[in-house]
Amino acid sequence: MSGRPEILFPLFGALNNLDGVGPKTAQILEQAGIEKPRDMLMTVPHGGVDRHRRASIRDVVPPATATVEVTVGDHYPPRSRGRPYRVQVTDVQTTFQLVFFHAKGDYLQRLLPTGQKRIVSGKVEIFDGIAQIVHPDHVLPVAEADEIPAYEPVYPLHAGISQKLMWKATRSALEMAPDLTEWIDPELKKREGWPDWRAAFAKVHAPASSTDLSPHDPARQRLAYDELFAHQITLALARAVVRRGKGVSSEGSGALRGKVLAELPYQPTAAQIRAIGEIEADLATALRMNRLLQGDVGSGKTLVALMALLIVVEAGGQGVMMAPTEILARQHLEGLQPLAESAGVVLEILTGRDKGSERKAKLAALAAGKIDILVGTHAVFQKDVHFHDLRLAIVDEQHRFGVAQRMELGAKGQAVDVLVMTATPIPRSLALAQYGDMDVSVLDEKPPGRTPVQTALVSTARMEEVVEKLRHAVAERRQAYWVCPLVEESEVMDMTAAEERFKHLRATLGEGVVGLVHGQLPPAEKDAAMARFVSGETKVLVATTVIEVGVNVPNASIMMIERAEHFGLAQLHQLRGRVGRGAAASTCLLLYQAPLTESGRRRLEILRETEDGFRISEEDLAMRGAGDVIGTAQSGLPRFRIADLERQASLMALAQSDARKLLHDDPTLETDRGKAARTLLWLMEQDKAIRLISVG
Repeated sequence: MSGRPEILFPLFGALNNLDGVGPKTAQILEQAGIEKPRDMLMTVPHGGVDRHRRASIRDVVPPATATVEVTVGDHYPPRSRGRPYRVQVTDVQTTFQLVFFHAKGDYLQRLLPTGQKRIVSGKVEIFDGIAQIVHPDHVLPVAEADEIPAYEPVYPLHAGISQKLMWKATRSALEMAPDLTEWIDPELKKREGWPDWRAAFAKVHAPASSTDLSPHDPARQRLAYDELFAHQITLALARAVVRRGKGVSSEGSGALRGKVLAELPYQPTAAQIRAIGEIEADLATALRMNRLLQGDVGSGKTLVALMALLIVVEAGGQGVMMAPTEILARQHLEGLQPLAESAGVVLEILTGRDKGSERKAKLAALAAGKIDILVGTHAVFQKDVHFHDLRLAIVDEQHRFGVAQRMELGAKGQAVDVLVMTATPIPRSLALAQYGDMDVSVLDEKPPGRTPVQTALVSTARMEEVVEKLRHAVAERRQAYWVCPLVEESEVMDMTAAEERFKHLRATLGEGVVGLVHGQLPPAEKDAAMARFVSGETKVLVATTVIEVGVNVPNASIMMIERAEHFGLAQLHQLRGRVGRGAAASTCLLLYQAPLTESGRRRLEILRETEDGFRISEEDLAMRGAGDVIGTAQSGLPRFRIADLERQASLMALAQSDARKLLHDDPTLETDRGKAARTLLWLMEQDKAIRLISVG
């Protein structure tokens, strides 16, 4: 596929080709992520101001925007420094003032000559009983009144960029936008009543009323769909490339799995059996597996992972299981080891700590096929790590793991099957955005033996009572986590808060009973503090959120979260999941500082009502927005400029099935619609997809 289509050149030219954008403005815009006319076109208004003409400011109820024709009266320059400059004006019914701070008198004389008529538009406010407009947004001669739109779009702004400039620049970007051949399925477009591409932009940039700003407006929906569709074509192409890669068919005998199941003290849940079946079917085909295993805290992902690994071992191959941190890798090892041993399977661990001769011996055994299953951190990616016959890679906690790393893993074996596990229940629309190239298995039941966690809300005013209760619990040999508040995103401040709480609790509960971990501790100290808690030597672990992912201490049955209102829903849910892992009845105390905001209260109440991670994640998405739910910084989530994943969730599923169908019918995008889709990919800067087509 040759370079970018010529028809798109103007949209990818320099920013200062746009009206009103000089070199300095261009620099500010570039910092805001607007680098070319195409980005300007895709920066759509998020609000609007009603500026249709009124006879008098009496027609609005202050504070409100009014656009009226006035006769300019006297000027009142400030009597002393720092006072405002006032200009008296009169409309057909009343007299009011225009107020300016730091304005030059000669400029205002030219702008508002006494005795002349002008159109002014701005926010009318009452101050000391007098109506005034401070710094009107528009002041124009009557002949130029048409320059003020009846409904003015409001754009997201960056310091130093005015609405006036955005208005000009977006009109100018619109003029550059060509008519493009349609890439949306004609049936779908007709059914939804969507406008053509260029017409949709024209309408979005010139809303007639607030309803045109709604995410459900057909023009907005169409443009959002274009973004999602381009993204899903990219994921579908990645999926096609992975699946094209010849996989190895692994069919197990069931012998090893039988031994493990016989050892289990309980029956697997229906959800576990279903997920294992889906994985087994994938492994048996010669296509490469690329599957996501999504399960809430404690839904039994480890067992499903082990079964998948045993299938490839039964078939004569090797498997690898990767965790994001050393602590988690060791936990996987502890969880899997006894079960693997009961089946006579050789399990080893490889992390960055392995050095010298010990590491050499492990690598030799791995290459010779003497190790069946390897557990490790990303140390298993290093150049000198060779497998005898690697068939399956399982990756834990995916969001630290993008598509690129998945490809890299694939390079370790001829065609490794990949299973990604995540404990973060993700709403369907986000799962499709982030993992649209994968097939998904969901564990939506809890295995028997996990006790429900009682969740209670307690005001920090009752802190002494809480600490007293904790003293009793410790006397009964129970263990507790105490999570300290997040302070202003600063790890150093978090540390101080944690240290203060640690000293306070140590003074009350006694020496040696309380441990402390936070982000600033050296890894060895952190591990040692964790180890003391795991062994039960310390009874209370004071921590910042470092314990959020994966720590497993079955005896810990109390979770205290201080200033819980500062945490996100998903994070609170993950933290609560650290208790309720043993036989003891568990509690989670959400300590909040009164008064709570409306949304803070809502968040804490949802947690009190339910332990269903999927329901919590849907609520979280509705309350916080997509970028925050996944934590956009480290997520593989694309930044959509127009699409709104919370409010247009259904469009994502539509885009996925449409993209997969288009590629099924036209794998190399050669038909007319396929070629139009290529233009869309260039337009949406999905260069990766374009490379995938040319590879294909």
